[in-house]
Formats: sequence, C-alpha cells, structure tokens
Amino acid sequence: QKIVKQRLIKVDGKVRTDFKYPAGFMDVVSIQKTNENFRLLYDVKGRFTVHRIKPEEAKYKLCRVRYQCVGPKGVPYITTSDGRTIRYPDPLVKVNDTVMVDIATGKMKDFIKFDSGNLCMITGGHNLGRVGVIQHRERHPGSFDIVHVRDALGHTFATRLSYVFVIGKGNKPWVSLPRGKGVKLSIAEERDRRMAAKS
Repeated sequence: QKIVKQRLIKVDGKVRTDFKYPAGFMDVVSIQKTNENFRLLYDVKGRFTVHRIKPEEAKYKLCRVRYQCVGPKGVPYITTSDGRTIRYPDPLVKVNDTVMVDIATGKMKDFIKFDSGNLCMITGGHNLGRVGVIQHRERHPGSFDIVHVRDALGHTFATRLSYVFVIGKGNKPWVSLPRGKGVKLSIAEERDRRMAAKS
C-alpha cells in the first residue's frame, strides 16, 4: 500500500494509487524506479501470472474486439475486452479479432483477424491459459459457437468462441509467453519433467 501511494506503479501507462485496482488479462504493470515491466497473462493451470517483459514490449497491449457499432453522426467504433472505445478503426476489423493498442496514445497500431491458422490463448473455461493454433470453427446458431484448437504438442481441444483470444499471426505470438508457453502437460508428464530437472 505504501509503495502504491508513492505513485510508483503504473498500469497501462497510468499511475494507479488504489492497491485494489483491478488489473486484468494483457494489462502492463510498470515500475519505473526499478525499470521493470510485467504483463498479466494466464498460466496453463488457469492462474494469473505476472510475466516480465522488455521495455519495447511494454509499449503496447493486445485487446479483443467485443462490439462493433456506429455511433452518433455515423462514427464507427469498436469496444475492446478491456473496456476501451476506439473510434474510426480499420474497416477490416470485426468482432472476435484482436487489435494491438499503443498504450501511450490509446490508438490502434495493428490487428489480427480471427482466422484458422492463427495462434490464440484461451481466456476462460476448462482450458484456461492454453495456447494453440485455431483449426476450425463450428457455427451453432442459437447456441455457442465452438472453436477447435491444436497446441504445440499436437493435442487438440475445443472451447467456446468467446474464450478464444487471438495473440499472433501463424505460429508467431505478438506477446512473449510465460514459462511453459501455454502447453498443458498431463500429471504424469509434469512429474517426469520434475524428476528430470532434479536429476
């Protein structure tokens, strides 16, 4: 609490003095005094992990497009997963795509389409925190669309469309990933890895 009150902590480039400030997925936490930057991501166990990043990576964050509307006077805008409203976005950006937002200006720098073959992280449900490549999408009108994803070890799993957060084009992520790279191991595989590390 004392550290926060000294105005040393920034979340997404803004000083925050409330120690209960709700930081969420993809938020960048910066401590200028120690020159440290962290990004909040999920690990494969579904917990928030504070992932240390380089200063150049701390200049942007990825946001998922939640809504796309036309405002007063015909101004098109999108609303993102972290509550931002971006006016006059690229006309190619649609719902479920991911936009790269410059933290200093709040402007959109780039975007990734929600497409099969792109890398994604799962942000909800049983597979929370897993990273994989989108295989295909099953449409279920009136119910939840299902997306099939394959991870780096070749395991496939399915999840709801609303839980899929695209983080990179092809196999190349636009943000660095925490330890484990979003690959979920079985209990036996985890034990074997721990044994190998000890010996």
